[in-house]
Amino acid sequence: MEIKYRNYNNVLYVKLVGELDENTAKYTSKTLDDVFLSTISKQIIIDLSEMGFMDSTGIGVLIGRYKKMKNKGVSIFISNPSYHAEKIFKMTGLYEIMPKIS
Repeated sequence: MEIKYRNYNNVLYVKLVGELDENTAKYTSKTLDDVFLSTISKQIIIDLSEMGFMDSTGIGVLIGRYKKMKNKGVSIFISNPSYHAEKIFKMTGLYEIMPKIS
């Protein structure tokens, strides 16, 4: 898992590249927590265009970050989901809490 990010106009743009599963969950959770909490942002946009695979552990990682940021009044949005990520977000209803944007 590779995590790229930049902050622009109070929006944090994060790109997840690779697989988000049991093997990468701990690293991804820790890194996202560090990035999210060290950056002053009103919104976070997570780009999943290069997400090759995500399982239920990955879903848990994203929901955990959503809950932490919701408590701080920060919204999370999903952009450019890969085919695999799109299927999972639709099946699980994750777009209801982390809306998809263009």
